[in-house]
Amino acid sequence: MIDADTTLLGIFGWPVRHSRSPVMHHAAARALGLNVAYIPFPVDPARLGDAVRGVRALGLRGVNVTLPHKEHVMAFLDQVHPDARAIGAVNTLVHEPDGTLLGENTDAPGLVRSLEEANVPLDDARVLLLGAGGAARAAAVGLCRRGAAEVVVVARRREQCDVLVRELNPVVGGHLRALGEDDTAALRDAYRATTLLVQATSATLHGRPDAQAFADSLPLELLPDHARVVDLVYQPRITSVMARAQARGLVCVDGLGMLVHQGALAFTRWTGREAPVDVMRAALEASLA
Repeated sequence: MIDADTTLLGIFGWPVRHSRSPVMHHAAARALGLNVAYIPFPVDPARLGDAVRGVRALGLRGVNVTLPHKEHVMAFLDQVHPDARAIGAVNTLVHEPDGTLLGENTDAPGLVRSLEEANVPLDDARVLLLGAGGAARAAAVGLCRRGAAEVVVVARRREQCDVLVRELNPVVGGHLRALGEDDTAALRDAYRATTLLVQATSATLHGRPDAQAFADSLPLELLPDHARVVDLVYQPRITSVMARAQARGLVCVDGLGMLVHQGALAFTRWTGREAPVDVMRAALEASLA
């Protein structure tokens, strides 16, 4: 029951009804015996500034931020973590005790933790990153910070890859390289050298009519036998890209782990308690069944 001692958390999105975050965070709070309420707030983009000011006015401890607000919310915050600024997206807002509103991005470390949990080798990894949007930017920062030797970025729009590499290389030490889909020979060489392929586009989402065609267009047969494949999409659990990779005998990781770990990092940031990751994952899996 919500009372005067309840810690108020939430998520801003438009729409937000589909979010699984309340399921995870309420499960974590129950497991730890915390008096927490996590509320989904549908925030019209035109009222985002009002919503952020409401965090301070109403005393919320923090909120997650999802589409379409991850980029625009930064304009209304007192501070933005340097990595979140580089990624160009905030997914976690922290209301500090002194009233400061701080924006962070837990997607990048969430991905790294999910891959470590799955025993994916990350030191000196040679990463092939499909996509150049927000998820790809978070993956690039997280994997470079974790010690990847190189991250090759590939997307349909070469100019988007070039922007990502140009903006992020000064932040991550120059480990990024862009390739266009028409760089045929260089792209085939990149596949052959890859130890970790990261699918960071929306092409494999549930209901996408072109999901199988997208997977079939990738020369996964060129990947080494020891390569790992991760798809950041979590619905469906086995995406078209993962199915093709598994048919080749490659080890795959789905996007559910990243979702769980980014939420766990936010939960710990807000409550000061170690998040019960297994509890959060079980609750999320049950909600998707």
